[in-house]
Amino acid sequence: MALPINIEDLIEQRKVERTRIEYKSDWNPEPIIHSITAFANDFDNMGGGYILIGIEEDNGRPRLPIKGLNPDSIDSIQLDLLNKCNFIEPRCIPVIEPYTIDKKEILVLWIPGGEDRPYKCPEKINTQKGAEKSIKSYYIRKGARTLKANIREEQELIYMSRDIPFDDRINYHAEVSDMKSALLADYLHTVGSDLYDSVLNRSVEAVATDMQLVRGPSEYRKPINVGLMFFNEHPERFFSFAQIEVVDKPDPTGIGMTEKIFTGPLDRQLRDALAYIKNYIIKEYVTKVPDSELAIRAFNWPFPAVEEALSNAVYHKSYQIHEPITVTITPEKMEILSLPGPDRSITDAQLEERILVSKRYRNRRIGDFLKELEIVEGRNTGVPLILSSMKNNGSDIPVFETDENRSYFLTVLPIHPLFLKSSKKINDKQVAENSTRRNRGELRLLVRKLLTENGDMSTNEIASALGYRKLTDTLRAVVNKMIDEGEVSYLYPDKLNSRNQKIALIK
Repeated sequence: MALPINIEDLIEQRKVERTRIEYKSDWNPEPIIHSITAFANDFDNMGGGYILIGIEEDNGRPRLPIKGLNPDSIDSIQLDLLNKCNFIEPRCIPVIEPYTIDKKEILVLWIPGGEDRPYKCPEKINTQKGAEKSIKSYYIRKGARTLKANIREEQELIYMSRDIPFDDRINYHAEVSDMKSALLADYLHTVGSDLYDSVLNRSVEAVATDMQLVRGPSEYRKPINVGLMFFNEHPERFFSFAQIEVVDKPDPTGIGMTEKIFTGPLDRQLRDALAYIKNYIIKEYVTKVPDSELAIRAFNWPFPAVEEALSNAVYHKSYQIHEPITVTITPEKMEILSLPGPDRSITDAQLEERILVSKRYRNRRIGDFLKELEIVEGRNTGVPLILSSMKNNGSDIPVFETDENRSYFLTVLPIHPLFLKSSKKINDKQVAENSTRRNRGELRLLVRKLLTENGDMSTNEIASALGYRKLTDTLRAVVNKMIDEGEVSYLYPDKLNSRNQKIALIK
């Protein structure tokens, strides 16, 4: 058996968040059992976590080269681990998988969020005869640390036990065979999992079991919801309106309106909807700046912002609510609507300030699959990316809206002013000034890059390397500002008009 992820990506934290990974240089039962319990409790609904035994930690990163475990100890560690897991109440057994990395043996423990939470385990593990039994406590994750829960956190854990995230629940109206082998294989191949090598020679049930997509006794195995969302061609059969609708509304009366509906596995419908928006909705505006060799370039909506906003909608929507995700395009804005609204851990003040840092995820398994496919970013990075993309495009800042009951979440992306059909032509001077400011920042980076790669250069050499026919006023201004701020200097400051004068980068 192998894990349904790429092990190198896991070790290097490329797709799984740092807070969900623990490195242990060797088998040390007590802290490892505490962390297994904490990951299973999944206090933030992040999807559990991973413990990598045989890898030392260095400031939150794996210390390379990998230390590894004694190959002769692998079997005994696994046996002892299984015995120690009996101390967890209710019993919780992680997925245990040995791997050989750079000729070193390690053990990887995968602990999904448990369906029987809350879990507790002994504070001290002592198996000697006559030893006093240790108090059992609840453990949770706080950032990248495993901690004993306090009284308030214990109460919250007990309350959470009534609510397993919907995407991680058993679907009693479906069969394991409703998940398709080809879709499972395609996913495992895409993420680079070693499990792909055997997927075509095994049953859907066997592969889905390894991927933690089925549950129940052997005589009554059933798929969980996320398995049907990603590995069935028609998830809308099980989750009404699990789809994305893109409505292009060029006129308030509806004249000329077009509507596209995207269905299928969640990752496919998201990709298809984004491809449609990118190819048919996103437009670029390019015009020359008066009296300059520079050009104004802007998009009606920057694609990275749209991509992130729509991906977040797929990630955070409730699939118990039978409404689609809708993208509505008008001449003034793009609106992305999903139901319900954000978690109440995000305050109204934070929403107004566009600080959307959720303490708890609605769909822990959907997030895992989307991150493994590199469709969404890691924890709480989506909104900053939307804001920076809009700013870099010269667009107005987006608006995030919900109501008092948090019944919906609306992301409003204003169209770039250059594309406003209903307004008068934008003041060319103002546009040119805004564009010049952005282009000066880009020029500054390019000048620094040229000097780093080529050493000292004259301003004419810099202009030529950047593709200009001659030294422009804008480039001259950029170089002068870099000199004033001490980023570069003249090679011969006492001979400013020398033919041999060059610009030198100050290290």
